[in-house]
Amino acid sequence: MKTNGLISTKTASFLTLFILILSISLNAQTKKVTTNKDCCMMKEGKMMIMKDGKTMPMEKTIVMKNGTKCMVNGECRMKDGSKIQMKEGDCMEMSGKMCDEKTKKIKTKKETKKP
Repeated sequence: MKTNGLISTKTASFLTLFILILSISLNAQTKKVTTNKDCCMMKEGKMMIMKDGKTMPMEKTIVMKNGTKCMVNGECRMKDGSKIQMKEGDCMEMSGKMCDEKTKKIKTKKETKKP
């Protein structure tokens, strides 16, 4: 088989296929999965609301689906009377479940009301 200094068709096809597969796998690794759930969160010391993927400052107390009231100062009072103080990065879904904004893992973080 003569190649006359050129790459054979078989080798060229193999290289093209290899580059295609490599680019697809690299592209798949760089895609990020994002969830834009509606929530309120503490960001840079201020309470913010995320609604439909847009973040804006919280202007008034919000009542979550489970009865939890989330206030502008970052204090959240559960229906049972317990309260928590939101810290930087804390997030509460509109359902009333606490989650960490960075990891989006549900927390069971409650502080009992002191007499």
